[in-house]
Amino acid sequence: MNEDNYAINNLDIAVFLRDYWQQKPLLIRAALPEFNNPLSPDELAGLACEQDIESRIVSQQGQDWQLLLGPFNEQTFQQLPEQDWTLLVQAVDHIVPEVADLLNYFRFIPNWRLDDVMASYATTGGSVGPHYDNYDVFLLQGAGRRSWRVGAPFGPADTLLEHDQLRLIEGFQSQQEWTLEPGDMLYLPPLFSHWGVALSDDCMTYSVGFRAPSEGEILSDYCDHQLQKMSEQRRYSDPNLALQCNPGEISAAAITTVQQIIRAQLTDSDAIADWFGRYMTEVKYPLGEQHIELDPLWQQQLDAAESVYRDPSSRFSFSGSGQRVTAFVNGSSHRNVRRQLIELLCAEQHYSASEIAASVGDRQDGTFVQYLLAQGSLVLDHELLD
Repeated sequence: MNEDNYAINNLDIAVFLRDYWQQKPLLIRAALPEFNNPLSPDELAGLACEQDIESRIVSQQGQDWQLLLGPFNEQTFQQLPEQDWTLLVQAVDHIVPEVADLLNYFRFIPNWRLDDVMASYATTGGSVGPHYDNYDVFLLQGAGRRSWRVGAPFGPADTLLEHDQLRLIEGFQSQQEWTLEPGDMLYLPPLFSHWGVALSDDCMTYSVGFRAPSEGEILSDYCDHQLQKMSEQRRYSDPNLALQCNPGEISAAAITTVQQIIRAQLTDSDAIADWFGRYMTEVKYPLGEQHIELDPLWQQQLDAAESVYRDPSSRFSFSGSGQRVTAFVNGSSHRNVRRQLIELLCAEQHYSASEIAASVGDRQDGTFVQYLLAQGSLVLDHELLD
């Protein structure tokens, strides 16, 4: 990947990470000055009609907000008013390669923190209302114009409007306001209240969101993961039990024993690294149980190909030191993979077949690549034409 081709204009990454990331909003004018909108409103509407694609429409009539959940059909769009509505489609980068290509501009954030690219289309006045997100987001204006008002971070003293499906901030107060043109970008840290309103009928915005599991989700998932590996035979024990004055007392020694049981799980760095790699590479929209058959002719097929592509919905990461590390792909872990190979797979989305072949160090690496080809995480160029 040529990093110069994916540089965000008017953004000093070092300054951004030091002064803005998770701290305060930043408007980046002409961030992508030659940006070509990769989707038309009709194409986005077509995606919203697909059964397996998450989409929604938010509309406003006076003080009333309405949410419709997809999939939609042509009649849905015909019945919408001329103004004051927004169509939002999740994970468009999983479907449209040109949208997936936008993620290359954000490789200064770890891959495992990236979530997806949501695309929205709005008519004049269209909005999703004043709200906040629990994660960082970059808002790239793709077409038309949109006004953004940004307020203070949502706090304990703030309240939400009564609505069963939309989390709208009551009494939103703006502190900054900007109008974004195509190619402009707005960065917002978690919890900052904001309200975007379309100023034209051709308004399209691309939202690059990041994974930010809650601490409760982290503890819950890790504990569930560890519980699956624990033996029923390992039990609470107290071989040094001392006589107590009262049998109802829970002694300090008992609490210490429980603390040791818990601490043993929370201080196992290898177990945490293995779980976290799996957890943060789980795909957003799993396909369910798949029977993967490895192709014994994969080497010949790779040799016959010119290019290899990474499936946009697949998530790659790795952890460890040395020349052999643990690779994580779509929630699964693969030990002792050659660092050169997994670094290549994580850094790029498009590879030459010779690059892949040269990075395969031994039979174990070959099995790893064979697995990625079989499950569709890697796709050979001739397969794209089938």
